[in-house]
Order: sequence, then C-alpha cells, then structure tokens
Amino acid sequence: MTDLYLIKIGEITLKKGNRALFERQLRNNIKKMLRPHPTRVTNRSGRFYLECEDLEEEYVSACLSKVFGIVGYTRSYSCAKELDALEEKALLVARQNIDAGVGMKFKIETRRIDKSLPLDNYGYSAEIGGRVFEKIPGLTVDVKNPDWIIHIELREKGYVYGYTHKGPGGLPVHTGGKGMLLLSGGIDSPVAGYLMSKRGMSLDAVYFHTPPYTSPESLEKVKDLARIIAPWTGGLTLYTVPFTDVQVQINRSVRPETTTLHSRAAMMKIAQSMAHKRKDLALITGEALSQVASQTLESLAYTNSQVDLPVFRPLIGMDKEETILISRKIKAFETSTQPYDDCCSLFSPEHPEVKPDLKKTREDWDGIEDIGKLMAQAEAQAEKCYFPAEVEKD
Repeated sequence: MTDLYLIKIGEITLKKGNRALFERQLRNNIKKMLRPHPTRVTNRSGRFYLECEDLEEEYVSACLSKVFGIVGYTRSYSCAKELDALEEKALLVARQNIDAGVGMKFKIETRRIDKSLPLDNYGYSAEIGGRVFEKIPGLTVDVKNPDWIIHIELREKGYVYGYTHKGPGGLPVHTGGKGMLLLSGGIDSPVAGYLMSKRGMSLDAVYFHTPPYTSPESLEKVKDLARIIAPWTGGLTLYTVPFTDVQVQINRSVRPETTTLHSRAAMMKIAQSMAHKRKDLALITGEALSQVASQTLESLAYTNSQVDLPVFRPLIGMDKEETILISRKIKAFETSTQPYDDCCSLFSPEHPEVKPDLKKTREDWDGIEDIGKLMAQAEAQAEKCYFPAEVEKD
C-alpha cells in the first residue's frame, strides 16, 4: 500500500526567481534521507508530496523532522473532490484520532484552491463536519477549542489529513555553499554546525586530536557527535588531525598565558588549508563572545587575523543555556557532556590572557620554530571518515 505525506514549505516560497533551485534540492534531500527505500517526491503549488511503501510512519516522521526546508508534514489521504469521497477520508482521520484517545471535540478546516468547486471553504467544512458528526456517536463540534482538527485541501485532488508535525524550517542543505566546521567534543560546535546547515550550508568537519594527552574515548565521542548531526547536515565528512606535535611545540615556545590563543590560531590555519583543498568557502566555530578567555573580542580578533576565509560563529550572541536547549533538541547534549577532555581544555593555562595585544601576539606566533612544517605534517596525516545522512530504522 502506498502511503502519502503532505509536506509544507516556508521560506522557500519567498525565493521567486531562484525558487525552482531550492525546491529541486529539497526534493533531493527528502529522497536522500529515506534512501535506500523507494520513494516518489513531487511538488505542486507550494506543497510537496511524498509517496512511499511499507515504511512505518514513526520512521518517516523521524526522517522528515531532520530535513531543513520543511516547516510541517503530515500523513495524508488523497481522493476525488467529491463530497462522498471526502467524507470517507474524513471518517478515517476521525477514527484515528478517537482510537488515539485525544478527545471527542472536533472541527473541520477547509482550504479550497480550486475556485471552480460548488461550495466555499465554510460550505465544505459544514457539510463534511455534519456527515462525520452523524456517523460517529459521541462527537461534539467545537470550532473554538477542538481536541483535534480534520484538514481538507481542495487542489488538483482532495487531500484530507489530521495533525501536522512541525518541521525544522530553514533552507535545504546544499543551497548555501559549503563550510568547514571545527568540531570539538563539547556542547557548542555541534550546535554551530546544526545552525549553519539550517541556513542551507553543507559541511565538512575537522577535529584536532592530541594522543596520548587525549584518549581514544575522546575521539570516539567526537565521531558519535558527527554521527548525531550528520542527518541534519545532509551527511558529514570528518577529518581527524593529529595535533600533538603542533601543540607541544606551541607550549614550549610561547608565554604560558597565550598557549590557548596560539593553539586556536594553528587550528584555524590548518582548517583553512583543508577548506581550500575541499572548496569550502568558510570556517565555522562554536565560539560565543566572552564565554572563555580565548573568545573575548581581542582574542577573536587575533585568531581571525590568522586566516583569510570568513569565520562564521552562529553562537556568538547566545548564552550557554540557549545553546544547551538546542543541543538537547538535536540529541547531542548527553554525548557532548561525556567526561572526555579535548586538547583545548587539557592544555589550558591557569591564567590565560584575556585581552591580547594583536601586534605582539602575532610577533610571538612568528617566533614559533618550524610551526608551518609541523602544521603541514599534521594536515597530511589527517584521517577521513564519512557519516551518511540517515536515520536508523527499527
């Protein structure tokens, strides 16, 4: 049996001349999320229609809930634009709600796109509502405070559906260019990647690993985070860079209070070099203004000065609680808070510099012996792992 899902879009409708590009990408992203299961995705007049077979509704819902560009989706039933056919599907939706125990107060809402039909919106709602009321004992019509609503859309066909699940909104991934995410094992960077993908950006990711100072468990933690955000980002390639020699050289060469700053600068430089090779057009970090010493305005000015690519910091004006709410929403929080330290926290000085002098700090960087060679070696030894955009099927 073929199941039908009606999908609603939002911001895409504002794209005018470029709208077809966004719609085409959204269609591809929906099919990719449900791969390898056979599906058919079509769009007409501001609605997308997904047809699939033998897939649990819970699984389809889990997939659609992670596709940016969708603002709402619902299991739907299509039929002829005739009263008897509409009644049949409305009774089906009504009984589903009653079986789910959500109450007995209902109403009908109709949206008539086909203006050639004999009744107006109110006329169809009243007629179908009356028929449902008569056929199912115990129902109450309540147009102001219903327990559930039966929606009818009259387009090229009739579409009847119940509850609409909220989608993630945003723009389809792969419509906003590609960037390189600096992914750590903390709370912030996975959220930053999620937010940039919500604006249509596809991502690569890089993680800086410092064995033996950081454990194999810390690397597995980052891979788990990459796996968690991959459905949101349309798939994710993670590059693990061995950073130990770079970090040790920095620690022995600069003032202790500036080690974190220079380590961040080295990460940005390596990430930029990798981004250029992969045609990524921006760097993305999870930094928030003044959250820690390396994220003061003066510190950010220094790390920015070491790269030429734009640096996107979607969390820059957010407080920690706002970030945690999103981390929980995307189910990354429990993994992010596992007690495995990353290289930044392990090598953090006791009294880090909060307001570094840009000129002096850059001069200190220039005095680090062989730093360029060590960074190139680290980049060359990076390991690659791909995480597909998929939701596990029970």
